[in-house]
Amino acid sequence: MSVASKLVLTKGVGQNKEKLVSFELALRNAKIAPFNIVKVSSIFPPKCEIVPAKQGLRGLTPGQIVHAVLAEASTDEHHRLIAASVGVAIPKDRDRFGYLSEYHSHGEDDKTAGDYAEDIAAQMLATILGLEFDVNESYNKRLDLWKLSDEIVHTRNITQTSVGKKGVWTTVIAAGILIP
Repeated sequence: MSVASKLVLTKGVGQNKEKLVSFELALRNAKIAPFNIVKVSSIFPPKCEIVPAKQGLRGLTPGQIVHAVLAEASTDEHHRLIAASVGVAIPKDRDRFGYLSEYHSHGEDDKTAGDYAEDIAAQMLATILGLEFDVNESYNKRLDLWKLSDEIVHTRNITQTSVGKKGVWTTVIAAGILIP
């Protein structure tokens, strides 16, 4: 089994009277519907590079099995805000692995959900790097401390939000697609 050398971050939203179809439309919106997606846990491989979706998905074949960290949320409630987010934390030493996190919620905007997903990934990375932190501190304070330690070089997220409509399923997804 090969280790992924590229990561594509993508997101999408779909709406339909059927929940499954709304999920399919979200996959289409994210440009990943033609693939058989296998959900995996949260490791960002050593030396992996984040590439734009157009570049990273170009070499894949419809029907191909792809591994992904996938967050999704659905609602059929009118005015219900939903969010799906994938966070990334990358160590300075690129020979080490980093972390991806998936997070989904209700009632949170893009920034709140995205910051939380980043925080989860950064916390997981900080613990294996032996960095100390106070879980009661704000994410921004912890992130500043971690970046000052010069061990965590980069964090980011991709987040999709949407508001539900009465009688229609709304599905949001965020995905980190791992490509060999």
